[in-house]
Amino acid sequence: MRNTGRSIAVGVLCLLLGAALYVGLQPSEAVQVDSGFKVVMGTFSRAVAIASSEKAGQAAIAAAFGEQRRVDELMSYHNPDSELNTVNRDAYQRAVEVDEATFEVLERALHFSELSGGAFDVTIGALGELWRRAAATDTVPTEAEIAEAKSRVGYDKLRLDPAARTVRFAVEGVKIDLGGIAKGFAIDKAVEAMKAAGAVGGMVDIGGDIRCFGRPPQGQQTWRAGLQDPNVAPDDMAAGKPLFVLEVLDRAVTTSGDYRRFATVKGQRQSHIMDTRSGRGADALASVTIIAPDATSADALATAVSVLGLEKGLALIEQVPDTEAILIPHQPDANPVFSSGARAYVQ
Repeated sequence: MRNTGRSIAVGVLCLLLGAALYVGLQPSEAVQVDSGFKVVMGTFSRAVAIASSEKAGQAAIAAAFGEQRRVDELMSYHNPDSELNTVNRDAYQRAVEVDEATFEVLERALHFSELSGGAFDVTIGALGELWRRAAATDTVPTEAEIAEAKSRVGYDKLRLDPAARTVRFAVEGVKIDLGGIAKGFAIDKAVEAMKAAGAVGGMVDIGGDIRCFGRPPQGQQTWRAGLQDPNVAPDDMAAGKPLFVLEVLDRAVTTSGDYRRFATVKGQRQSHIMDTRSGRGADALASVTIIAPDATSADALATAVSVLGLEKGLALIEQVPDTEAILIPHQPDANPVFSSGARAYVQ
């Protein structure tokens, strides 16, 4: 299920449909280059560079989008010719050598799988495909079908060889879906590329997940991101004010939730975030926002907390250094729940 959407300008804020964040920029006397919206990884992407010259800013923007496209070419689940799908086709029969970036993502994925006790798991491909077929036919999968798909899911079935940089599956039919981490990884790689190209500050936004670094726009002490209320109607999100405005420096802010991306099967909404324990969509929370030093971590942790739910999810975040969370339950009048240091980011 790929993100789709359209862009709507709201004053000095920008809202990306299919996402959960606004990013605010004020007029600047410094050289500030804004890419505008482009479609990458099936969603809208934007980069802003603060640089010493227009040329340097444009170079940073070009470098950022080059990295995003490279990650998409390697890791797209929907492109049959991606490296990821070569792994999915062949890794049970043989060890598949992969690009350094792909291997790095898979190593990070295993780390977060172990940290979350399997709440985050990139081997959810079989379950995702089961529920996409269910949505297409409006037929609820049987318990036997769910059990069969679950038998092909589990990060313990993934074998990585760092020396050879290869991937193997221990069970036939395993499929990796990097949808819960690749977007954050692409953001981080884009930020690295912008810094290398000479940007002294910047922001990268892919589908509403962002990372800011360095010098903020002229007139601002921080970068600002607005968090949407997931318990209002989608059309109201576009016209309304953000639920919170977060002020961040050198941080990533990512949000996961079922209020934008879901399948409807027999009138019941199923989140795109798979709970490998039940074999169904995670439904404990309307949205999870993670504030972390890098977008890869924030992306993976947002997925993990969405599966774990309120209490276990908060407990996980409190164990991770320099990381905070804002959790919003499904009820329309529910109060947001903050991790111990999250309120410090609220304007």
